[in-house]
Amino acid sequence: MPGLDDSIPLLPGQISIAGDVASRSGAAEIVAPIAEPEERELEAALRPKNLDDFVGQERVRKQLALVLAASKIRGRSADHVLMSGPPGLGKTTLAMIVAAEMNAPLRISSGPAIQHAGDLAAILSSLTEGEVLFLDEIHRMSRPAEEMLYMAMEDFRVDIIVGKGAGATAIPLELPSFTLVGATTRAGLLPGPLRDRFGFTGHLEFYSVAELELVLRRSAGMLDLKLTSAGFSEIAGRSRGTPRIANRLLRRVRDWALVHGIETIDVGSASAALDMYEVDAKGLDRLDRSVLEALVNKFNGGPVGLSTLAIAVGEETETVETVAEPFLVREGMLGRTPRGRIALPAAWEHLGIKMPGNAVAAAMLPIDEDL
Repeated sequence: MPGLDDSIPLLPGQISIAGDVASRSGAAEIVAPIAEPEERELEAALRPKNLDDFVGQERVRKQLALVLAASKIRGRSADHVLMSGPPGLGKTTLAMIVAAEMNAPLRISSGPAIQHAGDLAAILSSLTEGEVLFLDEIHRMSRPAEEMLYMAMEDFRVDIIVGKGAGATAIPLELPSFTLVGATTRAGLLPGPLRDRFGFTGHLEFYSVAELELVLRRSAGMLDLKLTSAGFSEIAGRSRGTPRIANRLLRRVRDWALVHGIETIDVGSASAALDMYEVDAKGLDRLDRSVLEALVNKFNGGPVGLSTLAIAVGEETETVETVAEPFLVREGMLGRTPRGRIALPAAWEHLGIKMPGNAVAAAMLPIDEDL
């Protein structure tokens, strides 16, 4: 049985196992949760290989361990698995762990890469018995491919249409038993029939600072780095609850320490390194602070439209909405109201600026999460 790193000829809609199949944002911010191309190999090297080494997500980890253990006892492929949650929390890592725990080969593709039913049929027809198929951003598959996947997941067969028009015929193609692991950052966009065909669904939550410290300790050991406990805490506190960001910041702190000839990284060194990269104590970066400063200084706390706010900070509207806003909203610094974006009291406090009375009134506007 081929291993996880064996070279497999690529079929339509596939990418190599080392690739990151997540959708890309144009931003290259150091605290963006999307992996940059140049860091994929480093990120893959730091990934845990089994559930025992996987840190955090205790509830999902225990539930998944039970599903896999039961499947091994029955001697059958595991039920199909759906992982949902923000990027950078470990969905791809868990897919690789599922394959490793089941001692099965892994095939990786993505929803955006499968735009035709034929692309999916080519992948499914080449699967071997017990193989794990990982589809990242599964909610972005084309509708014809989705409909083909329904039958493949439930009955392990697909119908291949030969010919056109009245002379077209459907040839049933039997598939080997396989496990589909789907990952999505927007579970609400998954059609109900597809969501219902997964035997196990796990939602990944943001990590606590204590959990991120454990992630950093493991990564530091693999990178042969020495940090004090306070140094780990400093990096973890600026990592936005995301392991991918924590590992990225750890590598930047490592570079800073190497250049400055520091062997053991303490809280002062970690703080100085991250300050140089403009990541502050709460994890806000240059773009985040620019958005808050524009809201507070130029628009008196808002409300202001998204496009106007984006122009004020010199960024694309999509960048502000997808890169900066989610974290600022989660931290209670930015609100989205029917009249536009507003700076909440936590934003004024973080910037060290007193909140005027009219800004207080704006902050009391009703929040509309659909904006």
